[in-house]
Amino acid sequence: MTSPAQLTAPTAGHAQTTLRRLIQYALLFALVLIAASGLSGLLERLFTSGAVLASTDVAGLARSLAFTLIGGPLALLLWWFVWRRLDDEAERTSAGWGLYITAMYGVSLIIFTTSFLGLATSFIGQRGNDWAPTLANTIVWAAIWAWHRWMWKHPKKPTVHLEDVRAVVGSVFGLLLGAGAGIAALGGLLDVAIRGFPLTVTVEPWWYSVLRSLVWAAGGAIVWWWHWFREGGRRFQTGLVDVIMIAVGIFAAGITALGGAGVVLFVLLRLAFDRNNPLNELLEPLAPAIAAALVGALVWRYHRTASIRRSPGTMRASLLVTSAVALAAAASGVGVVVNALLAAAVSPLAEGATRTLLLGGLSSLVVGGPVWWLAWKPLKQPRAAEDIPPGRRVYHIAFFGVSAVVALITLLVIGYRLFEFLLGDVTGGSLLDRIRAPFGLLVAAGLVAGYHFALWRHDRALLAAARPARKRTVDAVTVVTAPQADAEALAAGIAEATGGARVTLWLRTDDGGSALPASGPASGGAGTGAGTAAGDIAAGDSAAAETSPPSGDVIPRIAAALEGVASRHVLVILGPAARLEVIPLADAGSRR
Repeated sequence: MTSPAQLTAPTAGHAQTTLRRLIQYALLFALVLIAASGLSGLLERLFTSGAVLASTDVAGLARSLAFTLIGGPLALLLWWFVWRRLDDEAERTSAGWGLYITAMYGVSLIIFTTSFLGLATSFIGQRGNDWAPTLANTIVWAAIWAWHRWMWKHPKKPTVHLEDVRAVVGSVFGLLLGAGAGIAALGGLLDVAIRGFPLTVTVEPWWYSVLRSLVWAAGGAIVWWWHWFREGGRRFQTGLVDVIMIAVGIFAAGITALGGAGVVLFVLLRLAFDRNNPLNELLEPLAPAIAAALVGALVWRYHRTASIRRSPGTMRASLLVTSAVALAAAASGVGVVVNALLAAAVSPLAEGATRTLLLGGLSSLVVGGPVWWLAWKPLKQPRAAEDIPPGRRVYHIAFFGVSAVVALITLLVIGYRLFEFLLGDVTGGSLLDRIRAPFGLLVAAGLVAGYHFALWRHDRALLAAARPARKRTVDAVTVVTAPQADAEALAAGIAEATGGARVTLWLRTDDGGSALPASGPASGGAGTGAGTAAGDIAAGDSAAAETSPPSGDVIPRIAAALEGVASRHVLVILGPAARLEVIPLADAGSRR
């Protein structure tokens, strides 16, 4: 009578332990945030007001004191309780503790870094006394970051659970911060070199903004280097690191590089063929685009090289992602070119706008097309099944699906525009002018979907040809069974299992075949004369005869029983109960 209680007690205890950890770590996280907010507020008042803490903001001071004097001791008390329990290895390796350390480490790193860099840049140009809040946040969150890193690397209580996540969070944050600020700094320098000094030079020197961006870029680069090299982020051979490397270092960097290169080419084409706007306005996007192309290409190149050193799967994924980004750019260029050509046919007078639209589409096509050609290599497609890399068919299906969705949406938009034209005011423009934009997208999506569907069928044909051909030894199978709801499925399954044999179903009218045989080992044999039994399977008990299992459970037993049967025509009798009998039949021409 005590067995059920003994079986359920461990499960209940595990659930209680998990709930306790969830509550205590969530509460500790909230208390640390509250105490940090209070300490930051008090330090800010100390830096700005000297001995007068309250000044006129009594409510703010009261809030900071409450957060510090109540939230701080409670956070320390709960941390002391948690830290004592970490002597148990089960507590150190629990998911709750790893998630808490990771979340608080990431939050403190981001706030500490941004506050410190904001403090450093506040002294460039002496923009006033806005350094107090950033200094307070820097001191408080630097202490919290160092505290949690100490717990992460503690020699006696190390937190190795989710260690790769913490390294990835720091490296991704540093990479994004450094790359974004680097683009801003390089763009500012190039803008001065291309267009001359900005008009804001009377307010402050132009190099102030560039220097601030350089400080942010240097800070982001240091954070990335620290976590990627010093903390060993690049050494973790985990799926998370591979995914983040492909998503940020290849996908995001590839979009940045191709987008910047496309804008650069667009500006150059406009300078050559479309000078309808002032020169200074035409050159305005050139410097940021060059900076984005250079920084994005640098980040992409590094991660592309790193992916080659990791594993063949990561390298193939980086190639597929690069090909996807480039193909999306080229396909969008095709759609814009079609849109511009239709616009030229509809409105010949709007030559300037049409030319600008056409140049934009050509820029995207010229930039994305060659990159896609180099990454995908359309002339070197697999010629055998063993040449098809893993993930290729998933890539085909994904692109075909996305393109099909885009095509469906554009068809709906075209239909809407068509009915709007027929039912509405005819003075709103021609029908072609209304549908040219979605029609361009439809053409691009149709080309992409058709190309990848053709490649998918080609790969499927190669894989089918590589499968060993199933030798068919049975030409016809006659099955005697009780009436079943899935009789047709049973016949189709037997035909597939026998390599395409012709299957005939005979349904019994007596009660002897009231059920298909239950799952179990089937016996089988072969004979040369009609009426020779190949195998019999008896029911284990009477209860098995009262249920009718699906035909899918019987088909493998029939296929196993037919193995080695050389007769061209076989009689299969199912039932009663769990009985399965295979009888090879002699050919009509062999009878005497």
